[in-house]
Amino acid sequence: MTEAEFIAALRRLPLHAGALGLGDDAARVGGFVVTTDTLVEGVHFLSDDPPGDVAWKLVAVSLSDLAGKGAVPEGVLLNYPLSGRTWDRAFLAGLNACLAVFDCPLIGGDTVSLPAGAPRVLTVTAIGRDAAAPVRAGAQAGDRLWVTGTIGDAGAGLAVAQAGSGPETLLAAYRRPRPRLAEGRILAPLAHAMMDVSDGLLIDAWRMAAASNLAVTIALDAVPLSAAYRAYAGDDPLAAATAGDDYQLLCALPPGERPTGHATCIGTFAAGAGLQLTRHSNPVPLPERLGFEHRA
Repeated sequence: MTEAEFIAALRRLPLHAGALGLGDDAARVGGFVVTTDTLVEGVHFLSDDPPGDVAWKLVAVSLSDLAGKGAVPEGVLLNYPLSGRTWDRAFLAGLNACLAVFDCPLIGGDTVSLPAGAPRVLTVTAIGRDAAAPVRAGAQAGDRLWVTGTIGDAGAGLAVAQAGSGPETLLAAYRRPRPRLAEGRILAPLAHAMMDVSDGLLIDAWRMAAASNLAVTIALDAVPLSAAYRAYAGDDPLAAATAGDDYQLLCALPPGERPTGHATCIGTFAAGAGLQLTRHSNPVPLPERLGFEHRA
């Protein structure tokens, strides 16, 4: 069963009104924005990734969902499998660092044990307040698609981690992503639709367009790549746009709206359905894989 098939089945269950039909990365509950994320060893992080970095990433990916709603973090809940004194202490140090940097206190959670040799499964639930909370389904025909920051650094950082050497800036993008909370608060009041880029630029842009019942065209030559990425991985924007783990923000803005800060216009929405790619105004075939999807 694929992730999409499982979510479709969940939609047949009784849903809270704030779940928004399970069509978004966060729910609205009593004036708050609520989101949850799970990291699985061997799927979302490497077994030899430093525990403090795993803790940072665990919190950061949920805070990125809050950023996609323009929310201010209220706090997080942690579900944690005890892993041994050395690993646990290093994890706690990374957790403390991330919570302090993003002013996001711990509310509570749960601790459990796992069978010996089982992969670690870590979950955080993040709660945000004061959110303009644009949904991913709000894009309108004629809107421009914007993305913050640069794309592909974390995917290249994973390659660095697997190789054991490479640029530290790319490794940090993979292990210690920086949720775009400040940018989210600026963009949310302007955006018709907004979400973070977690599974890959192409698949997440396609999801926004599909939720909005629109087509989206992305100009690959406009996709922003960092100098570190170009030096390490080359100039292929398609590889960067399908890599995932970027935790930048995608937003649909009305024509003529130009956000302040580091954001790039990379595409347009139009009537229709599906994703189209161009490079230097010429059509480009879609790759077999748009981004990351969970499968059984």
